[in-house]
Amino acid sequence: MTYAKLPGLTWDGTVYENEEMGTLEALLPTGGWPTAHAPAMVELPNGDLLCCWFAGTYEGSADVHIICSVLPHDGTKWLEPVDISGDPTRSEQNPSLFYGPDNAVWAMYTAQLDRVEGKDNMQFTAVVRCQKSTDGGRTWGDYTTVFPEEGTFCRQPIQVLSNGRWIFANWLCTDSAEGLSGDPTAFRISDDEGKTWRMVMMPGSNGHVHANVIELEPGHLVAFMRNREAYRIHRSESFDWGETWTVPAPTPLPNNNSSISAVKLQSGRIAIAYNPTCTPNPVPGKAAWPGLRCPVAVALSEDGGLTFPIIRWMERGEGYMGDENKTNNKQYEYPYLMQGRDGMLPAPGKASSTSASRSRTCWAQSGKPWVCITPPQPRAAEKAFRNFHPLFIEQSIIQEVDQYADPVQS
Repeated sequence: MTYAKLPGLTWDGTVYENEEMGTLEALLPTGGWPTAHAPAMVELPNGDLLCCWFAGTYEGSADVHIICSVLPHDGTKWLEPVDISGDPTRSEQNPSLFYGPDNAVWAMYTAQLDRVEGKDNMQFTAVVRCQKSTDGGRTWGDYTTVFPEEGTFCRQPIQVLSNGRWIFANWLCTDSAEGLSGDPTAFRISDDEGKTWRMVMMPGSNGHVHANVIELEPGHLVAFMRNREAYRIHRSESFDWGETWTVPAPTPLPNNNSSISAVKLQSGRIAIAYNPTCTPNPVPGKAAWPGLRCPVAVALSEDGGLTFPIIRWMERGEGYMGDENKTNNKQYEYPYLMQGRDGMLPAPGKASSTSASRSRTCWAQSGKPWVCITPPQPRAAEKAFRNFHPLFIEQSIIQEVDQYADPVQS
């Protein structure tokens, strides 16, 4: 007996509608690279969407660099990616995209030295660079080093506050015994549109990184962070335009020591995309990697991120449970949320495929409120894809609707 197969996504960037989940989904072309990670997006004034990520053989290797794909505003297919960066001596990672006042797209990213024998983590050598595109992401100029202080890392884009101030979240990496668990959060602040910058530290933030800055009201900021202890997403506030910050405090949302993404929606709600998992036994001050980066959820808050009464799984994964089964799930990690002018929330992310080598794959989340999808399992006939980390985008066609107007009582 043979049965018709369910149609799946294709590797050419074509956008498809998932009627069950109410999403638009696409597998982005890989550019021929075996891994992809840490996607970011921006919408251009003409409606084009840009998605960038880092690609290469393996995170931390010198061939890892930033690439970018474009979805034309009137198109149904993502274009083949182009290279943004390509320093052969450094691993270029964690890009973010920002549309600047010079009408150029700014790609900000880290650049660390290639790993050396006996030392796998070289983040303490990272600097932050910027490259710009003036033709909608098709070509890119040479890099400039914006923050030359070694150990500077970033993930989220520059945010412009209501008074015109720019704020750019960093964390500071050191070559120390504490390793990643000791990295504190810092903010770069500019009052002249990026011409000059100064640094502000967040107190008590060691092990709290990837800060997502949101302006709740003029001058009142909140930052949501990844937690190295793999316990909870943490939250900090500023009441003076980012000059000073409170010590991070845990939110109700779990965190598995993986990246999160937070955005303020047009309705005023906060949406956070994350993996709703954590370690069962967190140890204060000690970094943990539970391994499980599946499923992906989006949570909504109406009180500035104190409570989250509405949560929806956007990528449900394969559904395996328990210690003996969790590795049968693919991994879906590093979501990125933004909201387009049409109110949609595209969300790129990274997805991992279960194969003999158990290689991780990447997925990307873009600008609609709800997002995520599973790349196909590698089959014997697909050896060419076995070690590929397919970058995909799932874009929700669910707009913010009135049924969520009073979620606390629903």
